[in-house]
Amino acid sequence: MEGRNVVRMGMVGGGPGAFIGPVHRMAAELDGTIELVAGAFSSDPQKSKLAGRTYGIAEDRAYASYQEMLEREAARPDRIDFVSIVTPNHLHLSVAAAALERGFHVISDKPATATLDEARQLRDRVALAKRLYGLTHTYTGYPLVREARAMCARGDLGAVRKVVVEYSQGWLSDRLEETGQKQAAWRSDPAQAGIGGCSADIGVHAFNITEFVTGLKVAAMCASLSSVVAGRQLDDDCNVLLRMSNGATGVLHASQIAAGERNGLRLRVYGERGGLDWSQETPNSLQVNWNDRPSQIFHGAGNAPYLSERSRSAFRLPLGHPEGFIEAFANIYRDFASAIRAHNDLPDVVPGIDDGVRGMAFVHCAVESSRSGSRWVDVPAN
Repeated sequence: MEGRNVVRMGMVGGGPGAFIGPVHRMAAELDGTIELVAGAFSSDPQKSKLAGRTYGIAEDRAYASYQEMLEREAARPDRIDFVSIVTPNHLHLSVAAAALERGFHVISDKPATATLDEARQLRDRVALAKRLYGLTHTYTGYPLVREARAMCARGDLGAVRKVVVEYSQGWLSDRLEETGQKQAAWRSDPAQAGIGGCSADIGVHAFNITEFVTGLKVAAMCASLSSVVAGRQLDDDCNVLLRMSNGATGVLHASQIAAGERNGLRLRVYGERGGLDWSQETPNSLQVNWNDRPSQIFHGAGNAPYLSERSRSAFRLPLGHPEGFIEAFANIYRDFASAIRAHNDLPDVVPGIDDGVRGMAFVHCAVESSRSGSRWVDVPAN
């Protein structure tokens, strides 16, 4: 890939044994607009070098630490344009702040930080640096999620009355963290994950997609968080009642001990005239059910004339050719890179630092509510 239309990426994290790092790399490079050229892939310099060879980058651009990467890249004429953060949560603030201070744009895996206070600190840093900050809430990149958002914004369903969102996984039904499995180990460790377990790992996705699609804010919540597996310090099962900013009610369920479930994210939004239903495991269809006429199923494709232009542009293939997780991830990266090249603000379909603060407010309030006997707590507006 040559030419200055290609945006250069440096990655922090994503070394041997990582899950999400390779996903970020595949998604970023899918459309040929971004190239991974540098990285500090592990806190172990040798593992970082090994990952660099695996990713096919130059030997001298696989750095021993993110501090070294930022210092040396800042001095290069072909410096990276932005930093992608794919580390455990406890490093998100320090890496993002250092990258912004060096003048780099930042895109980060969710959640934005490990605590609400850190998220607010990061928001101040983003404002001061005047650089782009994106957050990879992957499911906002699915074209039919964006279509659902457009339906709500147009008022197709009428005023929203109720929201039901669930995100069920079963992979932590046992003490997988005791087997040496890297992904389970850091997610169940408060020193690396922060104050939330399941709530911060997948609960924030359920919260984010609720606000993204409806255009409403969660104003208050009543939560019950559980550590079902004996000996686990952080929550692995979450049940939350929601009150939306327009008075609508909602239910949010997130669990990583729902044995047999894989990646069961599902969103239902009910308005005055009808409701919509979207599931991540069947992402290329969106069902809309009406009170006064037959149900509709919208099938996604770049040549589907019944979809909005913004939704069609997020598909790469014609009708009947399914697209999924990598492509949704890639839409976020493509939109982020386009904003860098055009020197524009992020488009509204790409989550940013305000969404990061909202996500950490959700985790903070869910923990606070649960610890206080599941009382209702107000979600701060900012």
